[in-house]
Amino acid sequence: MSNELTDKAFWADYWESKKGLAFNVPTGYTFHKLLKQIVSKNRICTAIELGGFPGYYAIFLHKYLGLRTTLFDFYVHQPVLKEVLNANRLTEKDIDVVEGDLFNYKPEDRYDLVLSCGLIEHFNDTRDIIGRHLQFLKPGGTLFITLPNFTGVNGWVQRKFDIANYEKHNIASMNPRLLAGYCKELGLKNVEAFYYGHFSVWLENKQQQNPLTKIFIKTLWLAGKIATKIIPVESKALSPYIVIKAVK
Repeated sequence: MSNELTDKAFWADYWESKKGLAFNVPTGYTFHKLLKQIVSKNRICTAIELGGFPGYYAIFLHKYLGLRTTLFDFYVHQPVLKEVLNANRLTEKDIDVVEGDLFNYKPEDRYDLVLSCGLIEHFNDTRDIIGRHLQFLKPGGTLFITLPNFTGVNGWVQRKFDIANYEKHNIASMNPRLLAGYCKELGLKNVEAFYYGHFSVWLENKQQQNPLTKIFIKTLWLAGKIATKIIPVESKALSPYIVIKAVK
């Protein structure tokens, strides 16, 4: 895989260091409202989640919306995958799983919905990686991409307390106007790109932080939640995510 900010060794270490991965994906999982709207409006039957290991969105779409789903990733940690599927009372017979490289994989199937959540920001050439989603997408199919927003408060938290993780992300890609422009250049229609979510902050290395840092992050998170509960705004400064929707 070329042009990436991470490699297989990074992802092997990442997944082996994570705790609590095997949980029952809830009906209210992140982006559930948007995904339910897309599936209902566009009569989606099949979907593929790119770079989505361990496949929470593929699981969500299969369990709650009845889609035939596929998980595609550069690195699939089989023991973790089995634990996650078991926690959701599923097997690999329920979710198709493909380990492959987007830069040289040639899909045989096309899907009604192609989604990635937290993938494109790990590559330097954002337009190129968005374009590679399209080889999986049927004409008239829907593209759904999300990425974290590290250009506001959450980005400051990442830089301050986990610079190693921050540097694994292409911060320049976190621009809705830029992302919408790339989609239009690639010939997509009905393009929308916007900040999503009222407020959140997180740390991948939370367990390694000292007690004072944990208290500070928790306090910041709570203050932001209260503020955006009173004034529910989605913005560059406060929203934790960016979402792209488009049609091929």
